[in-house]
Amino acid sequence: MRYSAYILTIVLALLCLILGLTVDGDFLWALLVLIPLALLGTWDLIQTRHSITRNYPIIAHMRFLLEMIRPEIHQYFIESNIDGRPFNHDARSLIYERAKNIDGLKPFGTELDVYGEEYEWLNHSMAPRPKSKELFRTTVGGPECKQPYSCSILNISAMSFGALSPNALLALNAGAKKGDFYHCTGEGGVSPYHLKNGGDLVWQIGTGYFGCRNNDGTFNPDLFQEQAAHESVKMIEIKISQGAKPGHGGVLPAAKITPEIASTRKILMGQDCISPPGHNTFNTPIGLCEYIAQLRELSGGKPIGFKLCIGHPSEFLSVCKAMLQTGILPDFITVDGGEGGTGAAPLEFSDNMGMPLKTGLIFVHNALVGCNLRDKIKIAAAGKISSAFTLSRALAIGADWCNSARGFMMAVGCIQAQSCHTNECPVGVATQDPGRQRALNVGDKSERTYNFHHNTMEALAEVIAAAGLDHPDELRPWHIYLRSKRTEVLSYHEAFDFLKPGELLNECPYPVYKKVWDLASAETFETHHG
Repeated sequence: MRYSAYILTIVLALLCLILGLTVDGDFLWALLVLIPLALLGTWDLIQTRHSITRNYPIIAHMRFLLEMIRPEIHQYFIESNIDGRPFNHDARSLIYERAKNIDGLKPFGTELDVYGEEYEWLNHSMAPRPKSKELFRTTVGGPECKQPYSCSILNISAMSFGALSPNALLALNAGAKKGDFYHCTGEGGVSPYHLKNGGDLVWQIGTGYFGCRNNDGTFNPDLFQEQAAHESVKMIEIKISQGAKPGHGGVLPAAKITPEIASTRKILMGQDCISPPGHNTFNTPIGLCEYIAQLRELSGGKPIGFKLCIGHPSEFLSVCKAMLQTGILPDFITVDGGEGGTGAAPLEFSDNMGMPLKTGLIFVHNALVGCNLRDKIKIAAAGKISSAFTLSRALAIGADWCNSARGFMMAVGCIQAQSCHTNECPVGVATQDPGRQRALNVGDKSERTYNFHHNTMEALAEVIAAAGLDHPDELRPWHIYLRSKRTEVLSYHEAFDFLKPGELLNECPYPVYKKVWDLASAETFETHHG
């Protein structure tokens, strides 16, 4: 039975050959299918790479086909509206509808288990406020910043040229321009596609220093100063780590490097492009602060911040101690959750590395409050932000604004096919294939980018008003409730510890924070547990 498909193919091929030569020549047409199948079956028997095809020639290829289309089949026909991952059907539909300017309405009530553990909600008020017509924004820029920037409460998170197609970048930036929100470049440098439409940019500088590097991969101050002076570059973000794969570097093979990518990243053609796991410009908390000061001076005083996914808590507290010791503060810190992930990463990093957003965001907020630094440093949050509720929750527990990557990817057409790493994105978003990216119409998708942002902000205004508030900056942890057990309901204020100003500098009443604070050192990232 294992070889039945192979044997049947050969028998049919011989039969069609005989009938074609003796009865009717039309039988020979079948050989166009049968001979390739017979050759495939023969190859299956003699090859050594796949055991299953050696045992089940020809028919085993059905397994590979089903594996290939499994994500789509599962997404379209098997998963319910609320149990899909990373984004369920309801979350995706909401993004698509808002991007298309369709009311994101849900008929007949929620499908969520409102009595299940981890159910969350925003409390409404008996005295709701009128819906605000204000454009929700926050000003970024500490005491040393000479060019503060007013940014939207929702912006496009980091996605690089090389990961996204030119058409996707053009559409995203044009939408950001129209909607007056920023577009983070990702660590791949500032490309012509980021600049063409004139949208505000946050230039992200990663461990490869793309766009401001020497040939040996070290930081080049002159190239940085030249690029940072561009009018579209409003802020600079040092990437320490990202939620999708914190502490993991990357390699862009030489074969995939186009002249355009080489020019943007300031790398050489014919050589692998390496992003190391860590920075070579600094290796201590004080070194990070000094690098922030250097970038601030070279940029002419533009806001400088850094992005990280929290790992060892004591390491971030070491940075806080370095800030206090040097007096050098970032203008903002972007907290990326371990659930983030616009591209592909090793499974261990995607599933089991990096602190999730809510935990990491509360920790960073507490650390800055406990050091009396929170009023001088803004916090951005990133990690599965796609609705007015996820925005509200992040703002309530410590964020000043939020960034979304996958939300905006879906706004320009992403269907969660999870083929970002194959260069075969079916909708032209995450590919450098000219034929595939042609499918993405820049004019249409730029309008959808704008619509998604605009309609999400409108929804945020509505839920804020329903909560009895006038502005998102009034949100606090006690506005968000969660069901920790089927019979227990807590506000975030009750479920988590929230420090008071200066508590880390004195006798901290929270043992967990006191322990990691005592372990932290401004001189090193190393933690000695003794």
